[in-house]
Amino acid sequence: MTMTTTERPQGVKAIDAEMARQHQDALRTFEDNGALAAEIAASIGRTGRLLMLGMGASHAVGRMVEPIYRRRGIEAIALTLSEQLYQPLGLAGRTVLIASQSGESAEVRRLFETQDLAGAEVFGLTLSPTSFLAGAARSMIGAGGVETAFAATRSLTVTLAMHLTILAALGEDVAPALERLRHPRRLDTRAAAQHFAGVNAIATSGRSLQGVAEALALGLTELSRIPCFAHEGGQLRHGPMEMLGPHVGVVIVRATEPTAELAAGLARSVAEAGSPVLVLDASGEAPIEADGVVTLAVKPDKGLAAILSLLPVAQSFMIEFAMSRAADAGTPVRSTKVTRSE
Repeated sequence: MTMTTTERPQGVKAIDAEMARQHQDALRTFEDNGALAAEIAASIGRTGRLLMLGMGASHAVGRMVEPIYRRRGIEAIALTLSEQLYQPLGLAGRTVLIASQSGESAEVRRLFETQDLAGAEVFGLTLSPTSFLAGAARSMIGAGGVETAFAATRSLTVTLAMHLTILAALGEDVAPALERLRHPRRLDTRAAAQHFAGVNAIATSGRSLQGVAEALALGLTELSRIPCFAHEGGQLRHGPMEMLGPHVGVVIVRATEPTAELAAGLARSVAEAGSPVLVLDASGEAPIEADGVVTLAVKPDKGLAAILSLLPVAQSFMIEFAMSRAADAGTPVRSTKVTRSE
């Protein structure tokens, strides 16, 4: 059921405040962490194997940057902390980045309590300089302090800035991504949210930007309280198309990438099945001409620049849609900002 509200809920106002400073804090994070980023980059150069551990939005960031490290010839894997705890990969000989915006989640503590980290080169990524994680491992510290609003927005952008610093030390051209932080792109997403007025579930999907799709699905679920989940583009083709119809919306994320046309074909197929489609588009390709497809396009980008270009648009859509479904969007009723139990 779609709601109409003229007042932004208190929880959304808290998210607005986080988002208003996320790009400034990300730039400060990039500037402040160069020395440790160089050490992490040197570690990655030695090991050639990068394991990124996190939960929730922190894991989604790992999924966003995983393809970028891989393109540099690095064996990069993003894994949830919970999976590493109970179905672990061997850590010896790996560079391990543990991300937790609070640095206090239950899984972070348990990792240090139960796993042998002696053979790994372990570093933390956190927004809290006084957290358990910051005390347990040499850690990059994001500017602006911990994020308090629910769901994640600023913490995503600031954690991405930490990876941006590491990638710069590895030799990546980060100038386009820094430009997106200096001049973020904002679009009006109210009509896109209205396009999904009749849905009772949302699937998000991408290829190289699958991490963005996963972050968006998490935030949509947390704020709107309806089922929202992510399927990588190929995986969506392999069976889940059976769920499609007018009550299932699909968000497709694409950039300037070889799979851009695959995303276009998927959008057409989804629309033919009767589902409303939203394309968050940094591909530079022409808008997809099909009934039921709405496009929010920014200028062409790839890699981290595309992620940072589309993330504010995805965040805005997430909030607009959530406000149409929950009068108290942004105020959790079954969760806490810092998850202290497994």
